[in-house]
Amino acid sequence: MAQQPLFRNPQAPVEARVKDLLQKLTLDEKISLLGYRNPAIERLDIPTYNWWNEALHGIARAGEATVYPQAIGMAATFNDALVQEVAATISTEARAKYNLSVAMNRRLWYMGLNFWTPNINLFRDPRWGRGQETYGEDPYLTAVMGAAFVSGLQGDDPAHLKTAACAKHFAVHSGPEAERHTFNAVVDEKDLRETYLFAFKHLVDAGVESIMCAYNRVNGEPCCTGQTLLQHILRDEWHFTGQSVTDCGALDDIYLRHKAIPTKVETAAAAVKAGINLECGSILQDDVKKAIEQGLLTPVEIDSVLSYNLRTQMKLGLFDEQGLAPYNRYGADSVHNAYHIEMARKAAQQSMVLLKNNGVLPLQKEKYSSMMVLGSNAAAPDALLANYHGINGNLVTFAEGIAAAAGPATAVQYDMGSDYKDTVHFGGIWAAENSDVTIAVIGLTPVLEGEEGDAFLSASGGDKATLSLPASQLAFMRKLRAAHKKPIIAVITAGSAVDVSAIEPYADAVILAWYPGEQGGRALADIVFGDVSPAGRLPVTFYRSFNDLPPYDDYSLKGRTYRYFEGEVAYPFGFGLSYTTFNYAWEQQPRNTYALRDTIHLAVQVQNTGGYDGDEVVQAYIEYPGLERMPLRELKAFRRVHVAKDGRQTVTLSIPVSGLQKWDLAAHRWKLYKGQYTVAVGKSSADLLLKKTFTVK
Repeated sequence: MAQQPLFRNPQAPVEARVKDLLQKLTLDEKISLLGYRNPAIERLDIPTYNWWNEALHGIARAGEATVYPQAIGMAATFNDALVQEVAATISTEARAKYNLSVAMNRRLWYMGLNFWTPNINLFRDPRWGRGQETYGEDPYLTAVMGAAFVSGLQGDDPAHLKTAACAKHFAVHSGPEAERHTFNAVVDEKDLRETYLFAFKHLVDAGVESIMCAYNRVNGEPCCTGQTLLQHILRDEWHFTGQSVTDCGALDDIYLRHKAIPTKVETAAAAVKAGINLECGSILQDDVKKAIEQGLLTPVEIDSVLSYNLRTQMKLGLFDEQGLAPYNRYGADSVHNAYHIEMARKAAQQSMVLLKNNGVLPLQKEKYSSMMVLGSNAAAPDALLANYHGINGNLVTFAEGIAAAAGPATAVQYDMGSDYKDTVHFGGIWAAENSDVTIAVIGLTPVLEGEEGDAFLSASGGDKATLSLPASQLAFMRKLRAAHKKPIIAVITAGSAVDVSAIEPYADAVILAWYPGEQGGRALADIVFGDVSPAGRLPVTFYRSFNDLPPYDDYSLKGRTYRYFEGEVAYPFGFGLSYTTFNYAWEQQPRNTYALRDTIHLAVQVQNTGGYDGDEVVQAYIEYPGLERMPLRELKAFRRVHVAKDGRQTVTLSIPVSGLQKWDLAAHRWKLYKGQYTVAVGKSSADLLLKKTFTVK
C-alpha cells in the first residue's frame, strides 16, 4: 500500500503540508493554481476547485439556500450576536452543499468553501447603488458587524476553517459605480486611516482569512498592484498572514483602463510582487510564466504567493481524504431547515425600522375585518432578495405574509397598484377605499440600485441619481390618500437612504423594510400586528437632498456621514421608533480622568415605561475635544437589549481609550489627544439622553 503523501495528512502541521505540496508541484502546475479556476492535477489526485463564491446574506447563486436580509438590513439590527449566528448557519449550509455536490463529483462555481464576503466598504454617499451590500456609514458599526459575520463563517476551531471569509474591497471603494474600473480615489492619510481602513484593520485583527483588493486606484496606485496598501500597510504594518485576492478582472483594468502599467506581463509581475496570491481572472495563469522568462519574476516568488492559497485550502480540509470533521457529516438536512428559516424571520424582524407612527400601529386584528395590500413591491420577490442572493421555494412576499397572519376570517385583497413608470394609471384604489386598512408596499428594488450590470434598470450605472422614490409611486400614494381617510401604512423597500418626506404626509405609519430576505412577508406581519415591537435602527443618515452633500466623487469625509455633517437631516444615524417607550438612568458613570491604557466602563439602566415588550438599542458616542478635523461625535459602543413591559435591564458598555486615538498627519502615526471628552448615551446620534464629561491626560 502506497504511503500517504504528507500534504494529505491532516495530523501534520499545516506549514509542513504546504511545503510538501509545493515540492511536488511543477512550475507550470503552480502557475495554474494562481487563478480562481484551479484545474485538476490528476497525477497528484487533486481535483479542480473554483474559488469564486459569494455569501453576502446567504449562499448566493448556488440553488437552494436560506436568504437572509441584505447586509444593510443586517446592520440595522444593531445586533452583532445575531449577525454571527446568521453567518454560522450560512457556513453550515455551505459545508452541506459542498459535501453533497462533491459526492456527486460536482465541483462547481459557487459551490466551494471560501466566500468573497463581507463587503466592509464605507457607505459614505447614498448615491452608491452598491452601498446596500455594506454595514452602513459608520466605521465602528461596520467593523463590529463585519467581525461578527467573519466569526460565524469561519467557526471557532483555531486550527481549521469552517469556511473562509474575505473582507472586500480593499480599499477606499464606494462609487461612482460607473467609473469603478478607471476611478482614482484621492484621500489624505487621516481619512484613510480613521475611516476607510478602520474596519479592514479590525477584521485583520479578528483573523479574516482573505482580503480582496478593489478595482480603483488610491492616490494614483492601483489597489491590486500598489505597494502602499497591499505590502506596506496590510503585510508589513498589520502583519496579515492570509490570502490576497483580486476583484474580478481588476488586473485587466490596470493595463487596459487605468493604463498604470503598459502590458499584461508587467501587470502579472507587479501583482505577484505586491503580494497577490489569487486572481479572479486569467492574467496570472496566462502571463506569469512569460514574466519569469523575461526575468521579471523568479520561481521562488511563485512559491511564496501560492503558499497562501494552499494554506487556506489546508485549513479548509480540501486535501483531507475524508473531508474536514465534523463538517464532513453535514447533509441535506442542514440546508434551509426550520431553524435557518426561523433565523431569517428573526433577522428580518430586527432589521425593519419604524420611521413614523401616528398611533395606528400595531394593528389590532379584531378591529379590521378587511385589508388591502397593494403596491409595486407587495408581491415582488426581487424586493425580498436584493443582490448576491440564493433561492428556495419558501419565499414569503409582503402580501402573502399579511394574508397568512390576518387569518381566514379577514378579507385580504392584493393589487399591484402601480408600476415604476406610469404616473396616471393605478389599481386597487377602489378596493382600498372599501377596506378597513391599507398596506402600500413601495420603494426600490435591486434592478434600480446596485452593482454595475446587475441594476440594469438604473439610469446611473447602478447608482442613484436622486433620493426620490419613483414618481409613479408618489402619484399613487397621493391618489390613495385622496380616496379615503382610513389608515394607510406605507412600507418602503430599499437598500439605501430615500426621500421619505414625499410620501410621509399620505401615510399614517411608515416602515422601512430594506430588502428583508425570504421571510420578509412574515416579519412585516409580525411587526404590523404587534407580535414584535420594531427596534431596527438606521445605519446610514437620511439626508434631505443630495445638494447638501459634497460631489459624489469627492472622497474627503468633510460634510459626510453623521460624524462630519452639520446640516439638518431627515432622519439621523441610529434612528428608529418603537411601540413602547424607554427611560435611561446611570448605574455606573465614567470616571473623571483616563489615560491611554485605560478602558471606559459604564452601565445604564433601561426601563420600559410603555405598554409593550420590546427591544431597545443603547448607543454610546464619544464627543471629542474641539480640535481641527475631529468628528462631531462617533459611535464607540452599542447593545441591543430586550426589556419586558414595566421591566428594567442594565446595559454595560466598555470603550478602550486606545480606540479614541486619531491619526496625526504630521507624525504619520496614531495619537491620543489630551483634553476634554464626553460620553453621550442615547437612542440615536441625535437623541442623547445621558452625558458625562471626562479628561484624557
